[in-house]
Amino acid sequence: MNKRIIPIVLVTLLLVVHGQLWLGRGSMFNLSDLRGQLQDQKTANEEARRINEQLNAEVNDLKEGLNMVEERARHELGMVKPGEIFVQIAK
Repeated sequence: MNKRIIPIVLVTLLLVVHGQLWLGRGSMFNLSDLRGQLQDQKTANEEARRINEQLNAEVNDLKEGLNMVEERARHELGMVKPGEIFVQIAK
């Protein structure tokens, strides 16, 4: 009797472990699904990173553009800010 119970218990445990491998948390199907989700998230992150870099470049262009416009207006047109005194030396 004892010799028959041990194999039955071991086979039952094997079936439970095998079932968890295929159907439980961390199973092959779950792992495949998680890998797909990870790839989708990496793609979304890369797209967001590209958009952020583009927006940063546009912001920097606008900041530098305003500084360049101000510098050009001050130099070529003699424009001054409120409270400044403009002195032009003719050569």
